[in-house]
Amino acid sequence: MGTQIHWLAVLAAAVAGFAVGGLWYGPLFGKAWMAERGVTPESAKAGSNMGLIFGTTFVLNLIAAFVLDHVFGTYGHPAMGLAVMISGGIAAAFVVTSIGVNYLFSQVSLKLFLIDAGYWLVIYCVMGALLAALS
Repeated sequence: MGTQIHWLAVLAAAVAGFAVGGLWYGPLFGKAWMAERGVTPESAKAGSNMGLIFGTTFVLNLIAAFVLDHVFGTYGHPAMGLAVMISGGIAAAFVVTSIGVNYLFSQVSLKLFLIDAGYWLVIYCVMGALLAALS
């Protein structure tokens, strides 16, 4: 027994997640994130394959959106409010806690944790809202 996947909604959610990342790590928190990571604009450009980074990021967002749509299918494709609560709950319970454990052992700053964890919480809520709206 399978659930129907809404491919256009999955694609839109992945694109939106990618766009949120551009805003989050650009004008919103880019400078703070770079400072916490010890990255300079010069070091960010040196030796990085941005095509590979952005392409892989998009594919990973696509996978997350696909699985989230599948999860929603098990709930009968919930309305917007419930979809955002489910996706936010998934982010808070699984993604944010996993990042938290890694960051505790890596001994990175609380500020960096809040920037990165906040991104994942927002991106999942945006994906959930779009999947609900377009399904």
